[in-house]
Amino acid sequence: MNLLGIWDGHDSGAVLLRDGRIVCAINEERLTRRKLEVAFPQRAIAACLEQGGIGADEVQLVACATFDIAKTLTRLWPDSKEKYYRIRRRLDPPSSSNQLIKLIKYKITEMPGNRWSHWLCERYFYHRMLAMGMARSHLLLLDHHRCHAACAACGSGFEEGLVLTLDGVGDGLSGSISLMDQGRPRRVASIAARDSLGIFFEHVTTLLHMRELEDEGKVMALADYTTPIETARNPLLDFFRVDGMRIEARFHANDLYRKLAEVYWRLAPEQFAAMAQQTLETHVIALVRNALRATNSNRIALAGGLFANVRLNGLIRNLPEVTACHVFPHMGDGGLALGAALCGHPEPVTPWPDLHLGPEYSDETIAQAIRSSGRNACHLEDPIPVAADLLTTGKIIGWFQGRMEYGPRALGGRSVLSLPGLPDIRETLNLRLKKRSWYQPFCPSMLDGEAERLLEDHHGPPDRYMTSLYRVKPAFRAQLSGVTGRDGSCRPQMVAHDSSPFSRLLQAIRQRTGLGVLLNTSFNSHGEPLVCSPQDALNAFAGMGIDALVMGNWLLQK
Repeated sequence: MNLLGIWDGHDSGAVLLRDGRIVCAINEERLTRRKLEVAFPQRAIAACLEQGGIGADEVQLVACATFDIAKTLTRLWPDSKEKYYRIRRRLDPPSSSNQLIKLIKYKITEMPGNRWSHWLCERYFYHRMLAMGMARSHLLLLDHHRCHAACAACGSGFEEGLVLTLDGVGDGLSGSISLMDQGRPRRVASIAARDSLGIFFEHVTTLLHMRELEDEGKVMALADYTTPIETARNPLLDFFRVDGMRIEARFHANDLYRKLAEVYWRLAPEQFAAMAQQTLETHVIALVRNALRATNSNRIALAGGLFANVRLNGLIRNLPEVTACHVFPHMGDGGLALGAALCGHPEPVTPWPDLHLGPEYSDETIAQAIRSSGRNACHLEDPIPVAADLLTTGKIIGWFQGRMEYGPRALGGRSVLSLPGLPDIRETLNLRLKKRSWYQPFCPSMLDGEAERLLEDHHGPPDRYMTSLYRVKPAFRAQLSGVTGRDGSCRPQMVAHDSSPFSRLLQAIRQRTGLGVLLNTSFNSHGEPLVCSPQDALNAFAGMGIDALVMGNWLLQK
């Protein structure tokens, strides 16, 4: 059975499942080179079919996420989706009409789907499928939070436990609570769209002059740069109330924005960010504890854009009531294509071994791209020792190996790497190479065996995907200064000790330095998607302050 999962909204993408195995998963942004692309994932679908070696007429089922009123309108009038994309990413100048569009948008997105929106979305997708050559494929439209929950449940590998989804809004909800039933989530509670903590954090991001749905991680990082806020002095805490397995907001989305603006005008940005982070943590932790108690659970799986907040995830993971916590690594809407595919599959799907699910390029394809660029390159019999030698001499390298990662994190397929303790490495990377805010943190990739040695609160299975904060032991903070926050925390990727190229590189680094850890950040310029093809990597190499590029078995140096 060939099953195609599609998401055509914010960070659109496609996934191909064959007999319960993920053949390919990719987001459209990697191919159009527009960050968080909103266009229909035509290229992602083609990439999935090419990777699977099948034609469009061999797809038996197409599963698509979300049929609420707002999504239906953007499918019928795609220009409105493009217009809002430009407003959200601040590509269009501010105006009264753009402000009105945002006000209308937040009102419409609270509306759930109905039989008319479902019917209209069916017509839309049947038309698309016919144009792509899938005339014989069956179609399945699925609820937004059901798709999020499917990702969390499947990725966790838990037979039983709690599934919590929280995001901005989708199909009239901002969250859901489910119990696993033979590996599948069964919903037991819902959180209405008007009570959205995700919209709350979006508004905070906008007020701080950042891009909503994109820069929320900056808000979390900025919150670290102020004195702790006493709960009694945080007026934002009263904007929400947790009652059992429900969240209740005092204000609708547009009123909430105005109330937040009233609080912010007398505060420093970092204080406002800290208040928002504290509000998020306080209410989500209360909700998690109530849900665990009500369902008699001690395992929890998380998905939805709110769980891109790794500080929050670390608090949940360390709750005494929690014995196991899993965060689906592509937690935002970009993961909905996989969720739709999982929901559409008739049997539970085996958890994926890793997230290197995108395209892969042969050595000859890489060589052809290098020749076309006119650059000089050296062919290597084994790139591992060469890359390790460059890194241990203080070089910053681009690392392009194997299949591209699925999701927002660079996991050793398309990465920029350096030693984690180089002097001023954070400032060098932020200001010279990534050209982004100085306070944004970087992450370590470490061998499994190093996690217990370096981290204070490492317990349970290894975190392969940089989804949670951990505390670095004081004795190692100087050696890991480039990847350790002001509070002593880091967001690690724990890499299996095996024969994969990235694991072998970390093993070589440990032999040379005594520490199997590298600073790992995504291979892209700020505001652009992760590189996908060899040509993307060459373009990024030319425009970034990287000393060398190791791409397949080829080495390029500046």
